[in-house]
Amino acid sequence: MGTVLIVYATRSDETKAIADIIGEGIRISGHNAEVKRVSEIKNEEDIKGYDACIFGSPTYHGEMITSMKQLLFMAERAELSGKPGGSFGSYGWSGEAAGRIFDTMNHIFKMNMVSDGPLMLKAAWVGGGIKAAQEYGKKIAAMI
Repeated sequence: MGTVLIVYATRSDETKAIADIIGEGIRISGHNAEVKRVSEIKNEEDIKGYDACIFGSPTYHGEMITSMKQLLFMAERAELSGKPGGSFGSYGWSGEAAGRIFDTMNHIFKMNMVSDGPLMLKAAWVGGGIKAAQEYGKKIAAMI
């Protein structure tokens, strides 16, 4: 049994809801999921030791939340190369944040990213979002 770290940045708690549902998918698959707000991660040591990592942020004005950018700088030193990973985000008009996080994890951290790419949802409760988020968690759990 592995443990997956899910870290999210949020302003309205919509991204938190998606993180929690991804965590359900991981737990359904028989693994542990630790869902944490980005402010709970103080340094790269807080990211090390997990079997997989999933990072998420909403998109505001075409960008991820600043605290998620800061987390990515920390994560670069967390020895994540080869570990399974994924990214997600909520958005209103555009969804660039999830893709930028995904690309950073893939190209900079050299993680083994889920083949579906980032999970981008308007909201967890819109258009099959709950099922999509659970399935995303299951796919990453299967990579452990």
